Amino acid sequence: MLTAENLTKTYRRNVDVVKVLNGVSFTVRDGEFVSIVGASGSGKSTLLHLLGTLDSPDSGVISLDGKRVDNLPKRDQDMIRNRTFGYVFQFYHLLPELSAYDNILMPAYISNSLLGWWKTRKEWRKRADELIERVGLSHRKKHKPRELSGGEMQRTAIARALLQRPRVLLADEPTGNLDAEKGNEILGLLHDLNRTDGVTIVMVTHNLEMAGTTDRVVRLSGGRVVEEKGPAFRPRLMPAAV
Repeated sequence: MLTAENLTKTYRRNVDVVKVLNGVSFTVRDGEFVSIVGASGSGKSTLLHLLGTLDSPDSGVISLDGKRVDNLPKRDQDMIRNRTFGYVFQFYHLLPELSAYDNILMPAYISNSLLGWWKTRKEWRKRADELIERVGLSHRKKHKPRELSGGEMQRTAIARALLQRPRVLLADEPTGNLDAEKGNEILGLLHDLNRTDGVTIVMVTHNLEMAGTTDRVVRLSGGRVVEEKGPAFRPRLMPAAV
């Protein structure tokens, strides 16, 4: 479904040149839950951003369903991000002035014109209602981020990422800012989304115990994939319908 071939990425800061990725290749299959692990600075987050077309590689190829996407025009990449990928980050990135419910609806506000929103608002609100119940926050829908716990903010962020029914959820340290109990709750939610709804998930994590619960673990070191391990791939039993 999603393939990276020989990706390289270098960042320049003044006179310093830092080569973060140095020929990374691997494939994510439809319905798979993959963890990316490695030491700090090994390129985990950079790889995730490249896979989701949030950034471009210096060289190499990224393909989605067999079609190259890393070299598409910006408008086409925007459409792919809007329709195919959902993003979850360590620090939530919720808008502080909006309620949890309105944060979940934000992708619909952005992707529609005023007239388009007016025509489709009932469908979007129904979708947001389904998601906020799915992540267990129906009783907190009117609360603003400052009134939510870290786990509740991350659940809100996950619901927001799922609003437009993405095929792939890209999660960058989704439990990294949470205690063990809340982190396990978020991990359980991700597994449920993967197993029950068939959402493909690529998760960057420093937690090897959590990574070990996923279908496959990809380890980066020195900007390369140095190890892949995990149980046999579990085929998706149900179509994506989150």
